[in-house]
This record gives sequence, C-alpha cells and structure tokens, in this order.
Amino acid sequence: MTDDKVRWGIMGTGKIAQAFAQGLSYLSDAELFAVGSRSQATADGFADQFNIPNRHASYEALAHDPKVDVIYVATPHPFHKANSLLCLRAGKAVLCEKPFTINASEADQVISLAREKRLFLMEAMWTRFFPAMIKLRQLLAEGAIGEVRMLAADFGFRAEFDPQSRLFAPELGGGALLDVGIYAISLASMIFGRPARTTSMAHIGETGVDEQAAIILGYARGQLATLFTALRTHTPIEAVVMGTEGYIKVRTPMYRPHTLALYSRRGSSTGGAKIPEILKRWGCSLGLERVWRSLREREAEVLHFSIQGNGYNYEAAEVMHCLRTGKLESDVMPLDETLSIMRTLDRIRTQWGLKYPVEE
Repeated sequence: MTDDKVRWGIMGTGKIAQAFAQGLSYLSDAELFAVGSRSQATADGFADQFNIPNRHASYEALAHDPKVDVIYVATPHPFHKANSLLCLRAGKAVLCEKPFTINASEADQVISLAREKRLFLMEAMWTRFFPAMIKLRQLLAEGAIGEVRMLAADFGFRAEFDPQSRLFAPELGGGALLDVGIYAISLASMIFGRPARTTSMAHIGETGVDEQAAIILGYARGQLATLFTALRTHTPIEAVVMGTEGYIKVRTPMYRPHTLALYSRRGSSTGGAKIPEILKRWGCSLGLERVWRSLREREAEVLHFSIQGNGYNYEAAEVMHCLRTGKLESDVMPLDETLSIMRTLDRIRTQWGLKYPVEE
C-alpha cells in the first residue's frame, strides 16, 4: 500500500461491482487499480468503463496481482466463501459483499483464515457507515429514547416472477432473506446484539426460495425485534427503534438512510406526565393513544443527512482507515458479529426447512 493511495481490486463485474467502482471515484485516496472476471472480454469492458489499468481474465490472476492492496468480492452469494479464501490465501485484504457467505460454517472458515494470516476482512454491510446510521448509534448510546426495547424493520420489493433470475434461483442463494432481509437482521444485531430466541414463518415459492417472511427475534433482557422481508411484496422499507422515552424512525429507504425522526418525551412541552392532563382538559376519553401520538409526531426532531457520493464510498473509507491504522477488522462491522448474523440466518432457514443446493 502506497502512502497516499490504497489500490483496490474488484472481483466480479455485475451491478454491485459497478456501484462500488463508482463509489471509489469519490475517494481521493483510493485507486481502482484492477478488476477480475471470468473472461477477458468482460474484464476489459468493465475496465474501459471505469478506466482501470489492470484487467484480469480470471479471479486467480486478480488475487495474485502484486500491486493490489485490497479486493472487494462482488460475486454471487454462493461464491463468496471460495472467492474470499482465494484472496486471503494470496495475502490480500478483503471486503466481501453481503451476505458474507451462504451459511455460518462457511463464514467461520473465511474468518478463521483471515485471523490465521492476520489479514483485514470485513462484511460489506454499507448501511452501517452512512452518516444517518452513525447518528442513530450516537442517539441510542446517549439515551435519547431511554432504554431501547423494540425494533420494527422491513425491506421488501415487488420483483416480477422470473425463474431465470438469480432472485428466484436456489442455486444462487436466491430469495428475500439473503438479498434484503439481511438488512433488517443486521440492524437488529447492531442495536441488540445476538438474539436468544428466533421465531419465523416464510412463504416458499414454486422455485424453492423464500418469497416473503416474518421474523421475531427475542433477546436476553426481553427486547424484541419484528422484521419483514419480501421479494414479491412492496413494504415501506423503514425502521422504528422504540424505547422507554420515545422512538426514532429511520425513514425510507432504511438501507440507504438519509433522514431520522426523533420522537422523545424528554424536553417536550407536551411530554411526560403533562400529556394525560392536556387530554383530560380536552375532554378526551377515547383514542388517547392516537391523540398522544399526534402530539408527539408534530414535535418530532427531524434530522436530515446529506449523502456524499453514492454511499459505497463510506464502507470503502472505513476499510482504508483500518488498513492505514493496522486494524484487522472494523469496530463498526466486527467479524464476530458477522458470524453471529450468519448463525441467526441459519436458524431462521432451519425453521423453514430451507437449504440451498450448495449445502446438500
């Protein structure tokens, strides 16, 4: 790694790889130096698009490029394990796109090798690094809504049914859970940690993937997270973090957050014990909760955050900060938490009786 620039390689040339390449362009201390594909033509086309000097016709060639400092693994889900291991064995730091692997056993293998070789490794959960999410963590740590007790979060969209699409292909780890449900589960993990109990139900479609699901996670101190995920149903794509003194809405899109709305009883002119008295003076006997909520909604503190670049630059900047300071993992997305999230995903799928072909 040179003093002024971190040289990146990208493994894969699909949509997520293109988005990440674009994100790197917003970082003056990053250089997109190499790309690896399964054919020279595809590598050349991607390299021409982003002005990349080194273009490799195989993933192996990219992994062994001596001038690359870190590789972003942007291949389909079932190949994350093999591709990450390839990079680590070649001595490269790795940022691996979510889901980190297909299951926890694979994740454990990748993490173990990175620790054995003392190489940097991180799951690319980009949501955690947005300014709005950093502020959310700060607000919760400061007790802005008191003790955090519940979370409601969802991520669903309507995809047209296509058996040829990766979304509907079990062999590619298709389905809602790994593609978008992981955002809600990762958010719950960030807030509450590892769940003690897991309850879920899914609709499995005709191709054998989960098309929508509801998940409840329970935690040691009684906290609850209710989560929804879908690829055939539109959802608000929001999150609400609820505490003893208020709640915070992460407004849509939750996975690329730019607005928080803080509803807190603390410091509110109509908050706390004053609210029942106000309602009594108004002669309200029915719908008290609705009126109270309306008052609180009007007094929300709405926080807007500008997003620099396309958002992928934030996770890349975290990787480069860690590399420059000699850290082997990120404090924001630590490896033990990535493994915990994968174990939660495994438990959920076990309840559904869902296995991917690569696991059988």
